[in-house]
Amino acid sequence: MLVEIRACRLCEAHLPLGPRPVLRASATAKLLIVGQAPGTLVHGSGVPWDDASGVRLRGWLGLDKAAFYDETKIGIVPMGFCYPGRGTSGDLPPRPECRATWHPRLLPLLPDVTTVLAIGQYAQAYFLGERRKKTLTETVQAWREYAPAVFPLPHPSPRNVGWFMHNPWFEKEVVPALRQQVQGVLGKAD
Repeated sequence: MLVEIRACRLCEAHLPLGPRPVLRASATAKLLIVGQAPGTLVHGSGVPWDDASGVRLRGWLGLDKAAFYDETKIGIVPMGFCYPGRGTSGDLPPRPECRATWHPRLLPLLPDVTTVLAIGQYAQAYFLGERRKKTLTETVQAWREYAPAVFPLPHPSPRNVGWFMHNPWFEKEVVPALRQQVQGVLGKAD
């Protein structure tokens, strides 16, 4: 399946840098990280979360690069596998064809996943559906309603520094609980 996804050209006509599906997954993964779509740096390297956002995310999780990229324990499956292009206020949304085509086929092949990190509004909409709140902030604040199965998170992008400054409860409340959950899940994966 991963070979098929990495060869996908479904959205090629809409992708300014061309297709380069970026994901990591294994049937043994216990933790699933689902973000929006790769940015330009990740498109260039082909390594998910290989940018400043990934540094912050690994810090939240308390993981070094080796643990973070151990696909036998952690799957990284964004809502869109290719860089969608730039909009007026950041990257464009993930291409909807990607999720619609691949997620229903791929996610059932990850039967051991016990916790999903739903990063950003697109992942939260998919994994929480009608249970999510009116805003991303409200959804993240209500994390206890969804955990441990799903942890809704803001995007760790440096562009979100204002959000982090206005929501100090996130680092104080959510990050420690998230880190504990991740360590528990990965400890069980050994």
